[in-house]
Amino acid sequence: MIVGAGGSDDSTERQAQLLRGCLDTCLLALLAADPAHGYELVHRLDTAGFGTVSYGTIYPMITRLHRLGLVTNALQPSPSGPPRKVYRLTDTGHDRLRAWREQWFQFANVVNQTLAVRPPNPGDDHEHVDVGR
Repeated sequence: MIVGAGGSDDSTERQAQLLRGCLDTCLLALLAADPAHGYELVHRLDTAGFGTVSYGTIYPMITRLHRLGLVTNALQPSPSGPPRKVYRLTDTGHDRLRAWREQWFQFANVVNQTLAVRPPNPGDDHEHVDVGR
C-alpha cells in the first residue's frame, strides 16, 4: 500500500497531513531498527509504502530530532564520495519512541473504533430532521 497514492488533490493533501502527524515517530522507529543516512531513510520510507518522501522533508526533521537529543550522528566513509552522516537513536530517543509508539497505538485504536461505527441504513428507524419545518 502506498500511503501517498491517491487520485485527487484533496486525497493527496489528506495523505500529506496524515504523514506529517506521524513521520517523526516513523523515522525514530526506522533508526531504532538500524542506523542510517538520509538517503537510506528516504528509501526505507518508500519501501515501507509511504511513497517518495523528499529529502527536503527528511533532513529538517532529522535536524529537529537531533536538537531534541533524540538522534545523534557520526560521519561514515562512503564508497563513492564524501563521508555520510549516519543517524542513530540516543537513549532518550529510544525512550521517546516507546512513549510515542504507545501514544500512537492508543490514538489509532480510538480512530479505528470510531471509523468502525456503521451508519444507519436508509429507511432504518432513526430520527430524521425535516429542514423544511
